[in-house]
Amino acid sequence: MKRALILINAYTKNERALNQPRRLKEEFARLGVHAEVLRNGAPELLVNWGMGYDFCVFLDKDRTVSHLMEARGVRLFNRADAIEVCDDKTRTYLALFGKFPMPETLPAPLCYTPSEPVPENFLWAVEKRLGLPLVVKENYGSLGGGVYLAKTHGELRALAENLKLKPHCFQRFVAESAGRDLRVVTVGGRAIAAMKRQNVADFRSNLERGGVGERAVLDGEAARLSEEISAALGLDYCGVDLLFGREGYSVCEVNSNAFFGGIERVTGVNVARAYAEHICREIYG
Repeated sequence: MKRALILINAYTKNERALNQPRRLKEEFARLGVHAEVLRNGAPELLVNWGMGYDFCVFLDKDRTVSHLMEARGVRLFNRADAIEVCDDKTRTYLALFGKFPMPETLPAPLCYTPSEPVPENFLWAVEKRLGLPLVVKENYGSLGGGVYLAKTHGELRALAENLKLKPHCFQRFVAESAGRDLRVVTVGGRAIAAMKRQNVADFRSNLERGGVGERAVLDGEAARLSEEISAALGLDYCGVDLLFGREGYSVCEVNSNAFFGGIERVTGVNVARAYAEHICREIYG
């Protein structure tokens, strides 16, 4: 019997997140693969760490568990290193720096002393370099959470002070793309669908933040950028978020576990099937 493990977060109750394993399980069954869905931390996982399955679709972001499973010989989709780089916004920027157009991004200095304020001269230097408004991002976050817009120096100071004990970064704001972007999904290194996301009430376009998605033409430049990014990061599957700028697209973020419910709905592209078929070709030939 062909057996697969789909591993999801231990705690999530988000319906969009839970749609992922359901859709993949359906598509694997169509291909003759029995897929079992487990939560990270399940007793069964602690016994065998995914051994005994032909592969694991890793829908969590637990860096320790993903690397542990790979060390035991389990093939993950996506691979542990790729998930880890995509999960950290600063590491994503560094991995793509100089290869693709991206808004300039500056890392925040690490703070180990909560009583010490963020250096004012550093904040003025960030403001001078990136201008206002500017985007402040926690390195770890999903669904638009942990992403803020500082419109004044006071807001920048307050955000930096609030986040100083967390890894975070500062990014140039692309005003032309405020509240809108292009989500491109790639499977097996090939761009297969595109969705324009727009939010009239927020600078973040995420559907979870009130954004609305509509089918978009997957033009050659968007497809090329997304496919090259997918290859550069070693991703079997991802969602690439592209910003609209005066001189063309720039890369906002890369999501190794991008939800496909929304893009399937608005484009009619069966993303789950494409992903399941890609995995089966990789594993079974």
